Amino acid sequence: MEYVGTALAEMTIPQISPLAGEPIDRSDAERLAGVLKALADPARLRLLSLIQSAPEGEACVCDLTAPLGLSQPTVSHHLRILTEAGLLEREKRGVWAYYRLVPSAIATIAELLTPPRKRATKRAR
Repeated sequence: MEYVGTALAEMTIPQISPLAGEPIDRSDAERLAGVLKALADPARLRLLSLIQSAPEGEACVCDLTAPLGLSQPTVSHHLRILTEAGLLEREKRGVWAYYRLVPSAIATIAELLTPPRKRATKRAR
């Protein structure tokens, strides 16, 4: 089974953190904001959680509508946004599409939002 992922994860998420101690440029800030906007929805956060915790680490729309209490078109819309942001991979099997997290994209976001550790300076006494 081969997942057809999106290369948007590499293109969408900038390589520099806004917390790195140097200013993030406008285009990187816009790309990061787009990914964070995709995450900033309770239904989408729940979708990521449901997919990650599913057996085999994947789920189909048919598995996600009942737990969310949303219609199939609404769930598909949220899944499309997460896929376009590079956070999910999608594989078509017959009439259903199955989704799986892109761990590297999630890790990159976490890393970008984690301030770098500063060296502890010892005070002279």
